[in-house]
Amino acid sequence: MKKGYLYIILSAVLFSTMEIAIKLVAGTFNPVQLNLLRFFIGAVILSPLAVQHMKKNNFKLTKENFMFFVVTGFLCVVISMTFYQLAIVYTKASTVAILFSCNPLFVIPLAHFLLKEQLTKRTLAALAISLAGILCIVNPLELQSPFGITYALLSAVTFALYSVVGRKGSQQFNCDGVILTCLSFFTGSIETLVLVLVSKIGSVAGWLRSFGLDVFANVPVFHDITWSTLPILIYIGIFVTGLGFAFYFLAMDETSASIASMVFFIKPALAPILALIFLKEPITPAIAAGIILIVAGSLLTLFPAACKQPELSISRAKSR
Repeated sequence: MKKGYLYIILSAVLFSTMEIAIKLVAGTFNPVQLNLLRFFIGAVILSPLAVQHMKKNNFKLTKENFMFFVVTGFLCVVISMTFYQLAIVYTKASTVAILFSCNPLFVIPLAHFLLKEQLTKRTLAALAISLAGILCIVNPLELQSPFGITYALLSAVTFALYSVVGRKGSQQFNCDGVILTCLSFFTGSIETLVLVLVSKIGSVAGWLRSFGLDVFANVPVFHDITWSTLPILIYIGIFVTGLGFAFYFLAMDETSASIASMVFFIKPALAPILALIFLKEPITPAIAAGIILIVAGSLLTLFPAACKQPELSISRAKSR
């Protein structure tokens, strides 16, 4: 159990440095290029652990479940993480970290509508509290550039969709989180590479630029990888993406899924402190209040109610 908590701390620290590390190279690497490189490296690092879990679960890759991983890879790497990379370009790293950490809460309504899971008073209260936290951080009345905030929220919502689709497929194809994550990273990296190669076609690049989508036109693969940028790229790919997820799943093996999920409750509190130290991003009273509300809302979904009476469902939908 002690080893499990060590894994939780290591994963939380690595995940909390993610936005800071990416922000440091945001002006060097193309966002799509960085997405491609870090998830491919992350998949390679996760491979030994994934192979071990495949043997343990007697999992076999088939045409049917491969198509499932094509979908999850597209949702996670191509869609969600592209929005995530763009968010870091357009707004503060601490803001992206906090808003993306809300993705477990977006799972609640998506799981209700897509998986017919129960929607309870406690989960609705958690959503309301967390929404109040988001509004404290975003502050619509003083919002000057909405792009970064919008991209961060789209990233969180689409990652939540990936989580719900992944949960459904994991049950159907008998694969756990390690297998799902590793194969989704691989397929998502391949899909991103295909899109990158297509973006190099002159007519396609010109068409994208005509719509102001220069960031997606003629995307490089290895350009700007130098001896000075290689260390941060290694850190983002191997440590943050690869080892960060590896420690998270090892924590799950040593403890439980609910305890391991504490990683995502530590991140919104720790990431702004690290951003203050390394990027000099201030923590305003509104941001502090938002962090407290989001963490409180997240914890409300994790811990059972103090009372022993079963919670009344406000939905007639039956749980899985």
